[in-house]
Amino acid sequence: MNDRYDAGSAGYGADQYELVGYDEYGQPVYRQVPTQQTQQQTYDPYTQQHQQGYGYDPYAQQGQQQAQQSPPAYDYGTGGQPAPDYGSYDPYGTATHPGGAAQGAPYDPYGQTAAGTTGRQPRVAEQTAHIPQQAGPDHDQETPGEPQRDYHTEQFAFVEEPDANSEDVIDWLKFTENRTERREEARRRARGRFVALGVVLALVVAGGVGYLWYAGKLPGLSSEDSKAGTATAAGAQKRDVIVVHLHDTKGGGTSTALLVDNTTTERGTTVLVPNSLALTSDDGTTTTLAKSVEDDGSDGTRDALDTVLGTDIEGTWRLDTPYLQNLVDLVGNIDVDTDAEVPDPAAKKKGEAPLVNKGRDQTLSGKMAVAYATYRAPGEAQNAQLERFGQVMQGVLRKMSSDPQAATTTIQTLAQILDPSLTDKDLGTFLAGLSDLAKGGDVKTDLLPVQNDGTLSAQASARVVKNVLGGTAKSPDKDAAVSVSVQNATGVKDNTEKARVVLLNGGFTFLEGGTGTARPTSRVVYADAADKANAAEVAKTLGLSAGSVTKGKTSGSADVSVVLGQDYEPSSG
Repeated sequence: MNDRYDAGSAGYGADQYELVGYDEYGQPVYRQVPTQQTQQQTYDPYTQQHQQGYGYDPYAQQGQQQAQQSPPAYDYGTGGQPAPDYGSYDPYGTATHPGGAAQGAPYDPYGQTAAGTTGRQPRVAEQTAHIPQQAGPDHDQETPGEPQRDYHTEQFAFVEEPDANSEDVIDWLKFTENRTERREEARRRARGRFVALGVVLALVVAGGVGYLWYAGKLPGLSSEDSKAGTATAAGAQKRDVIVVHLHDTKGGGTSTALLVDNTTTERGTTVLVPNSLALTSDDGTTTTLAKSVEDDGSDGTRDALDTVLGTDIEGTWRLDTPYLQNLVDLVGNIDVDTDAEVPDPAAKKKGEAPLVNKGRDQTLSGKMAVAYATYRAPGEAQNAQLERFGQVMQGVLRKMSSDPQAATTTIQTLAQILDPSLTDKDLGTFLAGLSDLAKGGDVKTDLLPVQNDGTLSAQASARVVKNVLGGTAKSPDKDAAVSVSVQNATGVKDNTEKARVVLLNGGFTFLEGGTGTARPTSRVVYADAADKANAAEVAKTLGLSAGSVTKGKTSGSADVSVVLGQDYEPSSG
């Protein structure tokens, strides 16, 4: 840093300093005034330089005081003699010299005298404008004659010193603000998640309801759940129906099912029809489904089923057990949840491994499928065997090709003789359509509810007859068949069911007579002489002797009453 000197300080009296302004701290700033020399006769290169002066200083009065208090200036150009004192400061250069002569030349603000003027101009200590950003003078030095400025703290703006706890307070405020912001941000994110989740759930529910409505599976709107007011809509649906009769070529007997393809709702159903269903034969008499299949053949049974169920069956598929075995082998075996162990018919000894095991997802070959579909345990109702047949048919539909051409080729490979009303192509196309539905889980199995007397209850059968088949149940008139009441006194509980099946197949109406005390012989009773022939026919149908027929009192409204004794030997129904 450059040294600064106060005007008139000790040791520097030969030099004159002038005030040029104040720095940013309010301290005066000085600079050294160049030395002026008087004109001499000898050549002095410096005498040609004009003396520079300074303009008006608003602090002129203060400068005059400084000039009066300052020591005499020395001019090194005159041999160090003191410069003449011209008196008080005259800013216009009109001051009178000590010799009495007035300065005629006007004052030149740049320090130059008028033409012809000789002599030295007095040096005047004056102040100039403030020059900012210049270092202030040392506080240890004082300018002689310079009035001391009195500075007070209120003239400056001080930065407030932080309190001891101010940083802690700021940190706490920042922490509180950040925590509040985090909580608000978490709440906003949570609200966003809840809104997004609600939108997704709404879309899923809407999509599920729409799919169920489109597929006809929506509760309350599907064909199955239709009530009385929707019978017309159910009847207007388009259905393709064929009847399948499984003939057991070894054990005897038949099993019947209706395959239904509802093209309107795109759902399929396998309706199992018990053999005890009462039908009206070609001659107008009452008969059963089993007897009709054996006696009336395909056409007669199909017409009788149409009359009872109010349907329009398009064709009959007679499926003998050997053809069923071949069909299962052609489709590559089937998977069934079996409900019983089926012994091997070819087994020579008891206790050998069963042909079909009981359990879930049992893989059945053609031979095993036939054995399971026709199996009926001792004392078991015919409906149990019928349901096993339905399971096998369901497994076949799942494994059948969904391509009509491929399915037709499979049917043709069986080389069976079909009913003239049903060709290979028609059957193959029909089974391919059901196979496509079965693979999607849209084919189910229903059992037609038949009462003990072989008739259909309008209320019990409405779910299947009206909703599935789109028909109206119309059982034969009870009065058209001879009603037979049967009381079981053989001591074997299953004999009642066996007698019921035989009587229904014989065209009689079966009435449950309960169980009585065991007796050795059977008895057939009629009350009206007109029913004597009917009683004899009942005894023959049950395999009882003609001597068991007698006149007496019948039970209830039955035309003929039968009491089965221990001499009763049931036949396969």
